[in-house]
Amino acid sequence: MMLQFTIPISPVPKGRPRLGRYGTYTPPKTKKFEDDVKFFLKSILTNHEPLETPLEVFLYFRLPIPKSYSKKRTEACLSGLERPKNADLDNYAKAVLDAFNGIVYKDDCQIVELHLTKVYHSQEGIDCLIKET
Repeated sequence: MMLQFTIPISPVPKGRPRLGRYGTYTPPKTKKFEDDVKFFLKSILTNHEPLETPLEVFLYFRLPIPKSYSKKRTEACLSGLERPKNADLDNYAKAVLDAFNGIVYKDDCQIVELHLTKVYHSQEGIDCLIKET
């Protein structure tokens, strides 16, 4: 079994849990991103039961180019000469993989191989490929 799809949502790295008056909570920006991804997945994966086997996951994060960049620097981003350095790649993955829990697969502990890439792109989003191993 193999699933391949594109999430047309700008990637957001997983924020650190915050400590509040009543315990820890996920930052609102992370929570909204994960909820948006879950909503999108439920709309495209109708009649899909969560996978239960070991999985290999490929995630390709297409990040927006900052508006403050000059034309020359924007061209460097689009040609691949400049790569994003804003947030840790694993934090982008954590947010997406947590959103996949219970929808794409039962639990993210099933992932035995993970391939990650982040680039600047004119159309932000996340390209996903999930394969059973």
